[in-house]
Amino acid sequence: MQLLAYILIYPFLWLISILPFRLLYAFSDGLYFLIYYIIGYRKKTVKENLHLVFPDKAEAEINDIRKKFYHHFCDMIVEAIKSLTISEKQMMKRMTFPNIEEIHKHENNNKSIVLMCAHYGSWEWIFILQNHVSSKGYAVYKKLANKHFDKLVKRIRAKYNSYLITTKETAATLQKAKSNNELTINGFVSDQSPKPHKAHHWLDFMGINVPVYTGAEMLAKQLDMAVVYFAVKRVKRGYYQTTFTTLAEEPNSFKDYEITDAFFKLVENQIHEAPQYYLWTHKRWKHRDKSPEDYK
Repeated sequence: MQLLAYILIYPFLWLISILPFRLLYAFSDGLYFLIYYIIGYRKKTVKENLHLVFPDKAEAEINDIRKKFYHHFCDMIVEAIKSLTISEKQMMKRMTFPNIEEIHKHENNNKSIVLMCAHYGSWEWIFILQNHVSSKGYAVYKKLANKHFDKLVKRIRAKYNSYLITTKETAATLQKAKSNNELTINGFVSDQSPKPHKAHHWLDFMGINVPVYTGAEMLAKQLDMAVVYFAVKRVKRGYYQTTFTTLAEEPNSFKDYEITDAFFKLVENQIHEAPQYYLWTHKRWKHRDKSPEDYK
């Protein structure tokens, strides 16, 4: 059944991917109308999240952010599909890194890097970063249910010396790389919501107390890797700029969770600056009614 789904869907995705960008974004506009007005995909969740974190904003402003978010959300979908056939030249033109020297600094110091990011901006074309660095790239991801599409996504990333690994594979993979004196640059989407009973740390994110993942920080300390935050900014439609901020050159000199706290503060700053580019369909605050004491 998985193979049949792949055989039926893949040609349609490939046809979308070869569209010139002007037609690609026209398709995105149509997709927006379908998802927002017809299907109503997670509109209630998005609105609840926006009201939750922006209690002082008027209803008209909330609705404006919501519509802008769905436009951007549909652009990300078609940009992910475009990854099937986009040229290296086009990707390098559309995803730029104005302070790449921040990464080179750590490489020159013979440091592997933990790259922390949030569900903000666009992360679909970030793997072109590998064309600018010498370190081998890994990204922690959730395995797709359909094994054929999972292989496809891995194959696309591997074109640029970037490899997807699951959470369970991460520690062993990076430990092996360190043992082999191999420099790596490792992407973690770190703003997800862990199960409360498994959370080691809670903090105020956008003014709301929630459990947070600390795995990126703990792994950086265990393997003595520099920790860098990457922020993706949308310049204009189809063009993004990624900048890097070092959170820790020597992670073991920081108290536990200080790096994680600093990461979330930077995410908050981005959200306040342009809230429409955060992934509001994500149920990030679903455990807000709980507290750490409930799980002791």
